[in-house]
Amino acid sequence: MTLESSVHEWLGYAAAVLTTSAFVPQAILTVRTRDVRGISLTMYAAFTVGVALWLVYGLALGAWPIILSNVVTLALAGTILVLKLRLDRTARTDAAPGGTAGRYS
Repeated sequence: MTLESSVHEWLGYAAAVLTTSAFVPQAILTVRTRDVRGISLTMYAAFTVGVALWLVYGLALGAWPIILSNVVTLALAGTILVLKLRLDRTARTDAAPGGTAGRYS
């Protein structure tokens, strides 16, 4: 491995750490508050699929910075996406006529 390729590899790891760690606060906040009203389902679905494709790309290249960052990002984004889907469905059910809204308050 040349010095140049080593620098590129570490640059990839630094980018991976920064971009992946940016999702941690959002994931923690979403899991704790269970408030997904401000999250776009279309955006998170597209983003999660995109991250999965980046993971496949990283695996094809054998590029560990891409692989590791996208495994973690996929887990975080997937968690938020699943919560969004579940909680939106629950909110629609509760708001529907005959739903459970207000029954347990």
